[in-house]
Amino acid sequence: MRHALSAALALSTLVMAGQASAISRIETLGQSCGAIKQTLAREGAAILRHPSPRNSSITLYDRYVSNRGSCTFGEVTQRASVPASDTASCPVLKCYRPDYDDDIMRIRPRFGRD
Repeated sequence: MRHALSAALALSTLVMAGQASAISRIETLGQSCGAIKQTLAREGAAILRHPSPRNSSITLYDRYVSNRGSCTFGEVTQRASVPASDTASCPVLKCYRPDYDDDIMRIRPRFGRD
């Protein structure tokens, strides 16, 4: 029983590691906006890398997605843009976790204050 549990754990770790390493990494300046969007549509998500607009010696990267279905539980999509070979601003989506507490604090009535 102990060996079967160890084998199952090792197998699940390998599967998860294989899935994590399968995401495409794209240098955005080497592809057109259409090609970037096509990769996102086909694979669901990709790591997009591009130079910082403020300092071109710094490379920025993030995980971008084709739709909300590629985000984890509790995340929503946010519009973003990355530079591509054919445009300075290719519209894409990325996931983020909204902070609902900030919105609640803004609309919560303040009792006991004049």
